[in-house]
Amino acid sequence: MDAQTAFDGVVRCGIMTAIRGNFPPPAALQLTETLLENGLNIFEFTMNSVQPLEAMQAAKAKYGDDAVVGMGTVLDADMAKRAIDAGADFIVSPSFSREVVEIAINAGVMVAPGVITPTEAVDAWSMGVKMLKIFPIGALGVEYFKAVRGPLDHIPFCCNGAMDDSNVGAFIKAGAVACGVGGWLTGDGTMSLETTARRAQTLRDIVDAARSNQPVPMRA
Repeated sequence: MDAQTAFDGVVRCGIMTAIRGNFPPPAALQLTETLLENGLNIFEFTMNSVQPLEAMQAAKAKYGDDAVVGMGTVLDADMAKRAIDAGADFIVSPSFSREVVEIAINAGVMVAPGVITPTEAVDAWSMGVKMLKIFPIGALGVEYFKAVRGPLDHIPFCCNGAMDDSNVGAFIKAGAVACGVGGWLTGDGTMSLETTARRAQTLRDIVDAARSNQPVPMRA
């Protein structure tokens, strides 16, 4: 999947689901099937999980173009190469590494480096990325995001870190093209699929409402 197609998929969905914890391939497929059934199809496996590359490959093999499947918590060049060689549709980092960005761009893979300050955002954007991950923005709050985005509203931001049904709508309304949601939505491998299904549908409704300027539901 080329970088533009991956980016368009993330923007269309509005939620990038982080999958971190005990999710070997069989568990990962159960989880991703539940997410797909409830309107979420962007899957960010993470390098600090159980068998992340194998789980990512299993999801890619099962869903094809019906999902955008990538790797997160990519911290250095070696991780970036391994994820790309394994077929990641995108890579995401919690920090801004020029080396990681260069490897992804040269491979034609979408990369979303992590930033938290205007300086980091401008420097990362200048490398030709399609989207920035602003992290951990949920802990800092939507007003901080608005302040950063004010002069940088030409940059597509995915808001990550401490995100759940209480704040996703506000960040989407403030201009985020997507939000990354992990533990609240997927747990660590022990959360029931029923809970994930309910929360996934809630997030789907929240994003749709926020984008259409309707009241944001909160019912998870």
